[in-house]
Amino acid sequence: MQPQSASPVDPRVAGDSAEPQAVLLIAHGSRRAAANADIVQLAGILARDAVFPIIEPAYLELAEPDIQTAGVKCVERGARVVRLLPYFLSAGAHVVDDLRAHRDELAERFPQVEFVLCPPLGLHPLMIEIVRARLGELLPG
Repeated sequence: MQPQSASPVDPRVAGDSAEPQAVLLIAHGSRRAAANADIVQLAGILARDAVFPIIEPAYLELAEPDIQTAGVKCVERGARVVRLLPYFLSAGAHVVDDLRAHRDELAERFPQVEFVLCPPLGLHPLMIEIVRARLGELLPG
């Protein structure tokens, strides 16, 4: 599997649709509030960029809002295309099976809305740079 391009997504050219687009950021979820706060903070940062007009955080389990609740909120806010972005490192069972099932359920509930499951973060070129940077933080001096 080849890493994807490092260029940012521009919704004006990324899809066939000029419809309002949303991003549903999906993390696993944790019983620790501090762990869940990362996705909320990321959603806030992305919302300030104004590339996508609607950004909602969601959790697969153990925290709220769940995926269905956040997906409904995207639709209520006017989205006609919702990109489900797994904040996961690999395409394990949660991404391949669980998130696909959530996407299919939302699509059935809202047939007028397109729900697109994006790939996980994975081996994106910038992820490789992040790993190198984190490793470099541990080097002496």
